[in-house]
Amino acid sequence: MDWRTIIYAILLVSLKVAKALPRTSQDTEEKTSIGQQFSQLQENNFKAIALILFAQYVPGGTFGRAAAMAEGVTALGRRCAAAASDSPDCLKPLDKIFLDTICQEENLSRSADCCAKKDPERNDCFLSLKNFSQGFSSPLERPDAEATCRNHSQHGQPLTGYFIYEVSRRHPFLYAPTILSVALRYKEMMENCCGNAEGPSHHVEECFRRQAPKVVKPVREDALRQEHTCGILKKFGERTLKALKLAQISQKFPQADFVTVHKLVVAVADMHKDCCRGDTLDCMRDREEILRYVCTSQHVLSSRIQQCCEKPLLQRSECILNAQNDDKPAGLSPLAREFMEDKGICERFAQEKDMHLARFLYEYSRRHPEFSAQMLLRIGKGYEDLLRECCRPGAPSGCRSRGEEELRKHIYETESVMRTSCDIYKEKGDYYFQNELLMSFTKKMPQLTSAELIKFTKEMTTIGSKCCQLGQDKLLPCAEEHLDLVLGQICRRHLADPINPGVCRCCSSSYAFRRPCIGKLEMDESYVPLALTPGLFAFHGDLCTSEEEKLQHRKQEMLITLLKYKPQISPEQLSSVTAAFTAMRERCCREPDPEACFLKEGPELIKRSEKMLSA
Repeated sequence: MDWRTIIYAILLVSLKVAKALPRTSQDTEEKTSIGQQFSQLQENNFKAIALILFAQYVPGGTFGRAAAMAEGVTALGRRCAAAASDSPDCLKPLDKIFLDTICQEENLSRSADCCAKKDPERNDCFLSLKNFSQGFSSPLERPDAEATCRNHSQHGQPLTGYFIYEVSRRHPFLYAPTILSVALRYKEMMENCCGNAEGPSHHVEECFRRQAPKVVKPVREDALRQEHTCGILKKFGERTLKALKLAQISQKFPQADFVTVHKLVVAVADMHKDCCRGDTLDCMRDREEILRYVCTSQHVLSSRIQQCCEKPLLQRSECILNAQNDDKPAGLSPLAREFMEDKGICERFAQEKDMHLARFLYEYSRRHPEFSAQMLLRIGKGYEDLLRECCRPGAPSGCRSRGEEELRKHIYETESVMRTSCDIYKEKGDYYFQNELLMSFTKKMPQLTSAELIKFTKEMTTIGSKCCQLGQDKLLPCAEEHLDLVLGQICRRHLADPINPGVCRCCSSSYAFRRPCIGKLEMDESYVPLALTPGLFAFHGDLCTSEEEKLQHRKQEMLITLLKYKPQISPEQLSSVTAAFTAMRERCCREPDPEACFLKEGPELIKRSEKMLSA
């Protein structure tokens, strides 16, 4: 059986066991045994899922050990399915079987402390080891194309298994169906590029260069979204995650009634709880249940997803996520005034609390597809604060009337920030816009490394190039929701290695207000500037490179170092130092021996710059 058959069989089986939404607590407790799972998935399918799980739980292991553990668990599943055994091993929960298998292995990286704990603390400990910070380094990154094709011709199936292992261990929170879908793309690329491996090697290299991004990019993006969602759930809790999904689903399906949307929100939140807990099998089943529910409920959800539901299973989820929002029902008022003006609001708020707030968020979100989900959450929080203040005994009679004015003010401020950023981007272009961001974020977060600052601001610049060309009705959702992913990375970096008190406050206090909070951060006053040492500013011949991208990167590194050395540098001082550096570079790069010139001129530039900065 080939990998394509395996992958589709897995998803088809998961649909057969789909339950009605939302899942009940009884559903979550009555998990199928290993023998039942083995029978449903069949051996090769079961083994593929086991390999993914072991690779995700033990990212510091090896392919050989993960494959051996997968074989061992598969053998147990085979025995339990064949005999319908009621032996203790066959009756264990699947997660316990997998963790016991890991803990029976000797010298596995970082697992000893976790194995000393009892369940469920043992599972929590292993989940805490899942570390996304390694990033994704595909086996296709700068490959030896000929050697890779040779391996493919000799070891086709095991090579695909190894690819699944590599993706899984580097992306421990990524959905199993996503990994298997990417494995299909990888297999297709190998067949396309290696089919003519007997031809000139440069043709194979060119094929890999052209097709590898189609494999790697979706993995990076899906993994980032998944870890981002898990970060929100872990830091801000289920209530915040449900509010976020309520805003997004209400925008996507504005024709659907509140009960249907709320049911879908609960199911999606439950899915993320399973996925973020690392329960690979339940995560996969949950996802397929939701797809099934959405596609069998098109008549009440949306007229825009019919084509998505006709696609192969692996393509449905991405298609639905990327589908255009359905049209709003005709006649909706823009402000949902009944939530401001109705005399019974305070009574309903007192009785229903979160459900009343959820109805407000649903009604406001379905009316405003031009707002970002994060902005809608801020509006929802503002509405909650308004009710808490205006529904208390003794509140003035006109208290709620100011809510509309505060709402308009917040909308104006948010739109102004985005418009201003786009104006700067359009004026300066990618490189100089990124430099503006570097100056801002180096002062806010000087504890970040140069590589981190360049990476995060590069991603923000890409958001500008993607979103600033859109119309006003698309700008906010595009800009703030992509920016939220970058800020999520920064906050997870802070969680792993604290940056400073300001970042801590913004990353901890409120998910909805995280972007405005970080935007308002000033210079970190607690930061101790770098001391001027002989090697702090080093000028070498690499500044004369003709490769513009490398030169820009080198200059950005020097800009960051300068800002860490003199955080309070004024724009005028920075302009003077930059002009002096540019003159020196041009002069030395005209010399026969640029390195010798930099060795002589560099210290002189530093002395002159010191005088400029102390003036």
